[in-house]
Amino acid sequence: MVVSWQIKHYSELSVNEFHDLIALRIAVFVVEQDCPYQELDGKDKKAYHLIGRNGQGDIVATARIIPAGVSYPEVSIGRVVTSSDVRKLGIGHQLMTEAHKFVTDEFGKNTSVRLSAQTHLINYYEQHGYVETGKNYLEDGIPHTEMLKSNQTL
Repeated sequence: MVVSWQIKHYSELSVNEFHDLIALRIAVFVVEQDCPYQELDGKDKKAYHLIGRNGQGDIVATARIIPAGVSYPEVSIGRVVTSSDVRKLGIGHQLMTEAHKFVTDEFGKNTSVRLSAQTHLINYYEQHGYVETGKNYLEDGIPHTEMLKSNQTL
């Protein structure tokens, strides 16, 4: 499957785009994972949103990239999600590759990136150069692990 990628700051998103990316995040993080939590946390307004669309224009993957100083001292990537119909097709790996390209272009090649990974996805993030920081915690009842991709691996 061919996915087209684009990055938009929150201020550039149309109402329909924001609706559709939030709908995908809720479908996966709230409904599929059976985890009621406050999806809108105010950080979307400060973030860049990576959007992956299928051939019909539907959003099938998204992540938000948050500048340093908002969630962590470093730039952070979060709300990494793919729709159930594109999983196991490598779209998630494309998503992270595109996110890292943007981080390098926007913030520089010496930028480190921190994220909060659902613990069962540690191996996925390790494939993209992240290492565990040793901080493990429950977030909304789901085990998470803080991970860091140092500026040496972007």
